[in-house]
Amino acid sequence: MVNESIRIGLANDVSSLRKLSLLSYNQLAQYDSPSCYKLCAISRAAGILAARKKSLKRGFATRTPYAVRQLLVSCYNFKMKNEGLEIPIARGKRLSIPLTKHTLNVISQPGVTVHSFTLTRNILSLCIARDVPIVECTSTMGVDRNLRNLTVGNEQETRQYDLSETVRIASTTMRIVASFKRDDARIRTRIASRYGERRTTRTGHLLHTATKTIVAVAVQRRQAIVLENIQGIRRLYRKGNGQTRKHQGRMNGWSFGEAQRQIEYKARWVGLPVVRLSRRETRATSITCPRCGERLQSDKRLVRKLWCSKCRVVMDRDRVAAVNLAWRGRVRFARSRPPFFEAQDEAVEAVKGNPTSTVIPGVDASKITQPTKS
Repeated sequence: MVNESIRIGLANDVSSLRKLSLLSYNQLAQYDSPSCYKLCAISRAAGILAARKKSLKRGFATRTPYAVRQLLVSCYNFKMKNEGLEIPIARGKRLSIPLTKHTLNVISQPGVTVHSFTLTRNILSLCIARDVPIVECTSTMGVDRNLRNLTVGNEQETRQYDLSETVRIASTTMRIVASFKRDDARIRTRIASRYGERRTTRTGHLLHTATKTIVAVAVQRRQAIVLENIQGIRRLYRKGNGQTRKHQGRMNGWSFGEAQRQIEYKARWVGLPVVRLSRRETRATSITCPRCGERLQSDKRLVRKLWCSKCRVVMDRDRVAAVNLAWRGRVRFARSRPPFFEAQDEAVEAVKGNPTSTVIPGVDASKITQPTKS
């Protein structure tokens, strides 16, 4: 049904959900399937066509879109009954899928609702949401993402979470893949993808351990999380700028986006405010003295440390960045929101985060959706 909707959309040059629904819904009557699946198939096809249109507008060459992976998605007409998920398969017929104890414990929590399900050949994923009150914070916590660590804190205290194991995992995976000597490129690609999935899983687990601790400490101390904007940082490392290929490979394997994604959805799940600074607000956070505001100086004898010519002190650049991010996040709150946490000084008044209810992983918010597998 998805591919049929894509064909209809391409034939009529349509990519919007409304127009595609009007054109393809009646033609999908040939499929003996509940109408709820037809609506979701049209929605998925509209998303694929919209992405193709966006790529063409940017000048990228695209192939004719075709959905290969078989999956069943619906946000209508399903029930949670008898410790299982009941989904319609035909008129008057339903299929019951048993759920694991972990899934049942999660969806039975107060305020948790199931928005949709996704069923593949091996996995059942539930998209759930929970309404939680916003945590009233008393300070902010800056998060500085680096290749080998996550540094969090403010002017009172900073902590570092070691992520050097992720660099070792990435280099080991690259070395193993480079050692393949098979003549068949298809087999070599298939084996390399398995090693890539293994690397992603291990890296994600290490990031999960660190981000879980960060959010838990922030909730306990009632500190809003401040995130920097480092998009485009990989473009700083190009051929001919003095960096080696190994360094460029490490930068390309840096999972700074995954760390931000985990922190954001975990914070929103517990109602903790998250501040995302702009690129202008993020600029020079690691080279500005948090005490006097002067530009810090570097020295080849100091590893990842800078010194201030005015204060005459040596500082770790990662901890400096975390302190500056926390302070700039507090300034952002003071300028744009009503007050919600105690003022740290007369110049900066801490204020409340978004007072509106935030959708915590739901079907309509893909980036903060938390799948529960059974």
